[in-house]
Amino acid sequence: MSDEEAGRERPRSAADRRGRRASSSGSEASGAVTAGKGRPTRSRGESAPKKASIFARLVRFLREVVAELRKVIWPTRKQLVTYTIVVLVFVAFMVALVSLLDWVFGLGVEALFGA
Repeated sequence: MSDEEAGRERPRSAADRRGRRASSSGSEASGAVTAGKGRPTRSRGESAPKKASIFARLVRFLREVVAELRKVIWPTRKQLVTYTIVVLVFVAFMVALVSLLDWVFGLGVEALFGA
C-alpha cells in the first residue's frame, strides 16, 4: 500500500521526513510557532526583555552548573589511578625525550662553534 493510498502525504525533503516542518494545514502561512521551535525571533520594534537581578542570574548560573555536573560520568577509583599512572609515564617519557634532544643539540652546537 502506498502513502497516497494510506491517506498520508509523501515527504518532499529530509526535513519533512524528520518532522521538522509543520504540516501543510496552513499554520506556516499564519505565522504560528511550530512545535519544538520555541518562541519566534523578536522583531526590531519589540523591546528586549528585562534582565533579572544580578542575584537571580547568579542563582540560575549556579543551578545550571550543578545540573551539568550531575550529567558528568565520574571515573571510578581504579580508572582514576590508571589514568594518573598513564599521564605520569607519558610526562616522564616526554621529559626524557626533550632532555635527550637538548643534550644532542648541545653537542652539535659545541662541535660546530667549538665553545
